[in-house]
Amino acid sequence: MTETVTPIRKSRGRATTAATVTKATTATAKPAATIDSATAAAQHEPAVAAATAESPLDLRRPEFYLNRELTWLNFNRRVLHEAIDERNPLLERLKFFAIFASNIDEFFMKRIGGLILQDATGVSELSVDGRTPQQQLAEARALVVDIEAERDRHLPALLAQLAEHDIRIVEYQRLDSNTQDAIRRHYIDNIFPLVTPQVIDPAHPFPFISNLSLNIMVTIQPDGDEEAMFARVKVPVGTGIARFIRVGDSHHFVPLEDVMANNLDLLFPEVDIVARDFYFVARNAAAERSESGANDLMEMIELELRDRRIAPIVRMVVNRDMADDRKGMLAAELRLDMERDVFVQDGLMMQRELMQLASLPIAELRYPPHVPVNHHRLQDQSRSIFYLVREVESLLLQHPYESFATSVVRFLGEAARDPKVRALKMTLYRTDKETRIVDLLIEAARNGKQVAVVVELKAKFDEAANIEWSERMEEAGIHVTYGVIGLKTHCKVLMVVRQDYSGLRRYAHIGTGNYHGGTARLYTDLGLLSCDEDIGHDVTELFNYLTTGTAPKRNYRKIIPAPRHLKKTLLANIEREIETHSAQTPGLIQIKTNALEDSDLVAALYRASQAGVKVELIIRDTCRLRPGLAGISDNISVISIVGRFLEHSRIFYFQNGGDEEYLIGSADLMKRNLESRVEVVVRITPEALKKELRLVLNTLFDDNQNAWEMQPDGGYIKRRPASDDARASQLQQIDFAHARLKGKKHKKLLRSGRQRKRN
Repeated sequence: MTETVTPIRKSRGRATTAATVTKATTATAKPAATIDSATAAAQHEPAVAAATAESPLDLRRPEFYLNRELTWLNFNRRVLHEAIDERNPLLERLKFFAIFASNIDEFFMKRIGGLILQDATGVSELSVDGRTPQQQLAEARALVVDIEAERDRHLPALLAQLAEHDIRIVEYQRLDSNTQDAIRRHYIDNIFPLVTPQVIDPAHPFPFISNLSLNIMVTIQPDGDEEAMFARVKVPVGTGIARFIRVGDSHHFVPLEDVMANNLDLLFPEVDIVARDFYFVARNAAAERSESGANDLMEMIELELRDRRIAPIVRMVVNRDMADDRKGMLAAELRLDMERDVFVQDGLMMQRELMQLASLPIAELRYPPHVPVNHHRLQDQSRSIFYLVREVESLLLQHPYESFATSVVRFLGEAARDPKVRALKMTLYRTDKETRIVDLLIEAARNGKQVAVVVELKAKFDEAANIEWSERMEEAGIHVTYGVIGLKTHCKVLMVVRQDYSGLRRYAHIGTGNYHGGTARLYTDLGLLSCDEDIGHDVTELFNYLTTGTAPKRNYRKIIPAPRHLKKTLLANIEREIETHSAQTPGLIQIKTNALEDSDLVAALYRASQAGVKVELIIRDTCRLRPGLAGISDNISVISIVGRFLEHSRIFYFQNGGDEEYLIGSADLMKRNLESRVEVVVRITPEALKKELRLVLNTLFDDNQNAWEMQPDGGYIKRRPASDDARASQLQQIDFAHARLKGKKHKKLLRSGRQRKRN
């Protein structure tokens, strides 16, 4: 990887005196993160300069766009940095190692699987950044090798630090004989009956290898001079079997595969064990069946899940000590390309399961406990939530700083039991058992309410759960539909129709995150809880569209749905900002989203920058846009925030000549979200809520602990605080939630926003 050579630009209009921007480095003094490989950076930088000189207005040239896959991988380099960063508690760092491993697995299943399909079917169309599928595969593989090598260098150091606190992953062979005997007995009594060895010979073909299952490849030598044989033994993690076996009452753990590998005599008595190797595979999860012509959508999804189970393998990971002949045999049997599909790993395999150890309840090695507070408008538990909402008409929820349980779940629970509630309508993309969303919907139906739920069966990796939820709800008499053919229903909307004193009134919740209590404690999300008549009208129109699939001209007033309206509106808002920009009223666009991938939006933001409009972006992971290019994106800055919570909210701000417009919603700026999904973004009009959103944006843009500054070549440099008392934006928002509860205001940060606009 090459260092960024472009000068660091001071954040325009932001208060940066409290922080210095420095390159985040690893122990080997490498840059903490760059987006493209050194080859790609060297290839693109001269081309950008030439293109700018020759045709400064041609904003569709591939040189102006970064690659989606490589930018997403480098987001995971930033996740890995949280595992390395010694400012984080030890067990939280271990958690980030597990998250990193899980993310890489899913990347291969979802993204690499799709590229391999394109390659296999002869797709020749270039990506917007000018790469073929083969080029993307090669560069992504090289970047994964580089990032995982960095992981392999740093994990042993963290494990050594944990050992200082007597938290250890120990090898079976290093245990004393009494402890070995105890672990062996535990294995025989509780796990061994689940183990099935599979020998590979002419009578036993190579067995099926399930997705993300850890396996032992056993090389055995029968009696005499016979040729060595191979056997596969699956490590039965899951269904109540933990990956790491605790040693007595200590915080010492032995990996299950190590226990199995050292007790193979139970499976192969009186046979010489020549070698024991470990490997796992990831299978393609990118292929989807076409909905057109499907008679039964649920049956189609069930078939797709079965297809995924036996889908082609897109990656195999083996331990570094595996001999080349055994590695080659495995690759040949699984029909894998040794250069492209096989990765070697040092140390512990399947590190996503380190989450088991990261969850140890040792307070001094974890973040200080965070307990979400009640929303300051919803503190009174003795009054109906409908009365509380009606008093202010609209209120803004901020998770995980404010409680999801005492706001959204309370809203649904009271609706299920309130005798004046007539109907409930809801979209469901992902949920969990603990939050009891489905239970409350069923309770509402049993209490005589009309309940209609739009379930997205194609929510990736949650398809089976959503099928189960759907069947339960249908059995309870709930009207379940699956959205519009050809579109994923990704919006987060809940509507309650209640008989109020003045007639029927509609109460609505529109969110940026799923109705999932687990992620509501881990992701930063926003929600609008409102009885605004215009929003009620719009949500009614939306559900009529979702349940009928018909799309006549619908007169939306405050919500902006995709795919029909949202992209057009965002493009129009950007053009409006260009038109209203002047020296007296300078334009300002601020956007916070998970990804910026849509090339039309990128080109529009480039045009805004060329017109002098200031564009400030918070993009968590994928970002095709290149900030700071002379004559193209001089006025654009991009940061990425990676911290304790996963940044997940989407906020859109347009200064609009002083008539400020704020929007929040479910949509990322990706082509699929804007053109192939049902998304909802809602205008925030109450001045009090605009001030709350301004506080959120100011806090995030001023972050000097967890923010990474994106450079023109796609690299990232982490901001460094100038003082030890600087606090990350997420910690500040925890403080703000507590302060709101006490009625305190934060005028200083609101003034910071006004200063930013003046500058």
